[in-house]
Amino acid sequence: MFLQHLLRHAGARLLVIWDGSPIHWRAEVQDFVAGLDGQPIVLEPLPGYAPDLNPWDAGGWQHLKHGELGNVGRLNLAALHRELDLAIGRLRQKPELIQSFFHAAGLAL
Repeated sequence: MFLQHLLRHAGARLLVIWDGSPIHWRAEVQDFVAGLDGQPIVLEPLPGYAPDLNPWDAGGWQHLKHGELGNVGRLNLAALHRELDLAIGRLRQKPELIQSFFHAAGLAL
């Protein structure tokens, strides 16, 4: 599951902005969330449909799509995954840019 992957790689500093989509409430996800007692993960819920409140939707994907990956073309899935991973790695080195996504969504850190 993606959250388990994030937890392994992010360690003690993981904040998940939970958008409330029905897919996120499958039994497997509910079981994972229920078993988080003491785990270094924070879930912040949003309404079911609120892309304007989600910092990632308000800025992160747009930055990757039009900036970091704007000139990446016609790759196979493995190459695209590699480019996305590298782009996210570069983005993680720019905390001021990540903070701007929160600001664009009207949220304070």
